[in-house]
Amino acid sequence: MPCGYRVAIVGATGAVGRKMIEILIQRDFPIAELVPLATSRSAGTEVEFKGKRIKVEETSSDSFDGVDIALFAGGGSASRKFGWEAVARGAVVIDNSSLFRMEENVPLVIPEVNPQDLKRHKGLIANPNCSTIQMVMVLKPIYDAVGIKRVVVSTYQAVSGTGKAAIDELDRQTKDYAAGHTMSAEVYPYQIALNVLPQIDAFTPNGYTKEEMKMVNETRKILGDNSIAVSATTVRVPVFHSHSEAINVQTEEKLTAADARMLLSKAPGVRVIDNSAERIYPMPVTATGKDDVMVGRIREDISVQNGLDLWVVADNLRKGAALNAVQIAEKMIELRLI
Repeated sequence: MPCGYRVAIVGATGAVGRKMIEILIQRDFPIAELVPLATSRSAGTEVEFKGKRIKVEETSSDSFDGVDIALFAGGGSASRKFGWEAVARGAVVIDNSSLFRMEENVPLVIPEVNPQDLKRHKGLIANPNCSTIQMVMVLKPIYDAVGIKRVVVSTYQAVSGTGKAAIDELDRQTKDYAAGHTMSAEVYPYQIALNVLPQIDAFTPNGYTKEEMKMVNETRKILGDNSIAVSATTVRVPVFHSHSEAINVQTEEKLTAADARMLLSKAPGVRVIDNSAERIYPMPVTATGKDDVMVGRIREDISVQNGLDLWVVADNLRKGAALNAVQIAEKMIELRLI
């Protein structure tokens, strides 16, 4: 095994890219050289890595020559243009966009859930949707224990899932409201401060949004079971960081709330925070900056047989994006796939 890898980050100046750099440092990832890449608009700026300032270069095909691992942190445009090109030039690509997730030859991986899928990679691995990751982290132990028939999920997603411009917009609107000024909306179609938007991404012909269909299709692919019925309603809320989800699960066999707590308390990357008598449950403010997916309000559904209700919260920029990508790279090193 080499003492370090040449790691490129595409979209290094964005929210997810910067979080990737932070996590690489925190986890002491074996890096011989960091190659920060971005669009021409951000090229020439600098990022900090282990006390050094590194110049950001404009992404081109040649950027990937000699790169071992390429973490794509941005949207689909860079991934579409350079994803497979980076693979052709010898890099293993871990892509955070939605572009390749449902392609048959691309593993869609949460390392704690389906690491075995990494073994069939063709050079490119997809990072799942942020809201899918935290849900499936909790569903997996239940699925393995008693099977799952149906999942109904409603999300409460932070504006950081849209990016820095959305964070700035919520901050500005909140200040405008406090000052008695008119609030303007640019990032979202309506104001997000003091409001909730029951639309994330565009609507599809079936009435669901693309974000909702990601949760449906990605959940089935990661768990390897197309028989699971999934219905999602995804909602943007005026919270800066960390997504929350209300999840209703109907299992094949009976699982009590007490057994579910015990099961989830042993699941890697999951933390049970659940004491209703003391009003203890996970919230965005407790999850922000943390790596674990947090689950509470665990109770049996009184309306259906073999039903469970769960409240799940996670930092969408960490486990929902940057951390999961870095963990994929770590797992591939562990399995000697890089």
